[in-house]
Amino acid sequence: MDKRLISRLAFWQKKATSIDLGVYVCPDKLWVYAPATDNLAQQWLSFELQNEQWQTAFAALARTFPNARLQIVLVSSCYQLLVADKPNVNAEELPQALLWSIKDMVTIPVPQIHLDYFESPLPSNKISVVVVAKDYVVNIVQAINSQGLSVAGISIEELVMTNLFIDDNQARLIVSHHTGQELLLTVVKQGQLYMQRRVRGFMQLDKTDVDQLHYGLADNLSLEIQRSMDYFESQLRQAPVASIELLADGAVDALAKLVSANFNQAVNVIDKSAVGARMAELAFSEFSRGAE
Repeated sequence: MDKRLISRLAFWQKKATSIDLGVYVCPDKLWVYAPATDNLAQQWLSFELQNEQWQTAFAALARTFPNARLQIVLVSSCYQLLVADKPNVNAEELPQALLWSIKDMVTIPVPQIHLDYFESPLPSNKISVVVVAKDYVVNIVQAINSQGLSVAGISIEELVMTNLFIDDNQARLIVSHHTGQELLLTVVKQGQLYMQRRVRGFMQLDKTDVDQLHYGLADNLSLEIQRSMDYFESQLRQAPVASIELLADGAVDALAKLVSANFNQAVNVIDKSAVGARMAELAFSEFSRGAE
């Protein structure tokens, strides 16, 4: 019998299995969340990334998880999130109209701009625009595909925060920080993003010791939280948030105690082994949302 025919009829050959993974892309590593399978417990791993050597990083990932499908979240320094007036055009014309609306707000040349957008669940004449360099995204996707992996979707930090309280009818204010990045404050409710805000001055939060927290940093953070809560209540005309949730590395338990003294709401620490690991898990949650 023809060997080629035998190979096609070789039903005993084991098919290549794939797995869905959440991946948080950071400047120095890929954080990966792998769900539990019949053979393995759920796990969080990281793969080194140097100087955007995507082929090397995703090759290492592919050796551990061949044929995987990836849901990616980009770290904040990889993109810009802008707020623009919503153009009065048809939906199919919106991307091009937004391109010319935001081109002077970014340093990326127009041919290199890749953008997407999302709207608030509240009535508004504003629209949020995500901007990233086209070559940056293309290089990532090409490296992934070249390793036999595939991309299910690409998201940003602000949007995946909604996966923390997807079925909650009460608004939650989330204070999140990843090493070397600006502080992010978001308000989420029922799986939707109601408000997002970046705050400078807290890039070393994960390296701040308890004494430094007592020496003003916790109070400074409380002030920024109060500003966000005031905007949410007065400008967006929403009921007060039910709680304040902290997602940060470092002395976060001590920080929660200090911040809680300034608010009536409960201040909770979001469970995690590391912020990068939890972000990868939130990226993975996008798979179930895509099936809704």
